Amino acid sequence: MNNLYRNSRLTTGLLIALSILALPTFVVAEGRTVRDQLGRVVSIPLTPQRIIALAPSITEIIFALDQAHRLKGVTQYSDYPEAASILPKVGSYVHLDVEKIVALQPDLCIAVKDGNPLTVIHRLESLDIPVYAVDPRNLAAVMDTVTEIGAVLGSQDRAEEIVADMRRRIETVRTTVAKARRIPGVFFQIGIAPIVAVGTHTFIHELIVMAGGRNLTEGPLPYPRLSKEQVIGLAPDVFIITSMERGGVFDKVKAEWKRWPDMPAVKNDRIVLADSNLLDRASPRLVNGLELLARLIHPELFEAESKRGTP
Repeated sequence: MNNLYRNSRLTTGLLIALSILALPTFVVAEGRTVRDQLGRVVSIPLTPQRIIALAPSITEIIFALDQAHRLKGVTQYSDYPEAASILPKVGSYVHLDVEKIVALQPDLCIAVKDGNPLTVIHRLESLDIPVYAVDPRNLAAVMDTVTEIGAVLGSQDRAEEIVADMRRRIETVRTTVAKARRIPGVFFQIGIAPIVAVGTHTFIHELIVMAGGRNLTEGPLPYPRLSKEQVIGLAPDVFIITSMERGGVFDKVKAEWKRWPDMPAVKNDRIVLADSNLLDRASPRLVNGLELLARLIHPELFEAESKRGTP
């Protein structure tokens, strides 16, 4: 009897063990809680592996952090670096396609407050897709954003390198333009018809001022519209047209303004073209934009610096 009881217990134990082994295995990803730039508490994976960048600037930051292998989707116009252009697209940053985002099975989306629709963010979160949001409004905030995204992705060392390089280059520009004898008036045109310029609360305004210029359209409106007569009345020393208007449009616009030879920018041949992507994307390339503007506004200072550096 004892042997039969013992064998029965052994058989039952074996069957229970086998049944446990036969159950499906669920792997639960480790997580952590962080606070994003909007002050929201967000639960994200410890090491996110399937990230979707919901703006071109976020795409650029992730590439700069050497974490592009985690990117599974980006928005339209994510064209820098070149490798970003071949990644799956999930719509534009203002018109996101939720179905495409979900189909890519992200474990983290990184959003921007200025542009991404709040309804889409809430929809993604209702589907248990965590969304970390950033809100860089100036160059200092862009550096903070690089640092924070670096921390989210476990790439703190690379983030520190990027920010240190940005700070060094910004200081070089500041030191150089501080030698200028005057502050030229700058008109920055981003729209052709109607004529649209930039106000105080824009990246471009900040960069113009840091580059040693005076934004002639500073004021509360971020993108004021002006008449041709108003622009002529501003008498800009430097006239910059963004490359947002591509093709032969720049030549046509330049020719149109040259009909006013008394304008200082025309008289001194200071109507120039600038790459909009360097000046309005909240990415490390804003420093490239700052350096570009400084050379356009104060070419004499940078030519002198270049000559001094020549053996």
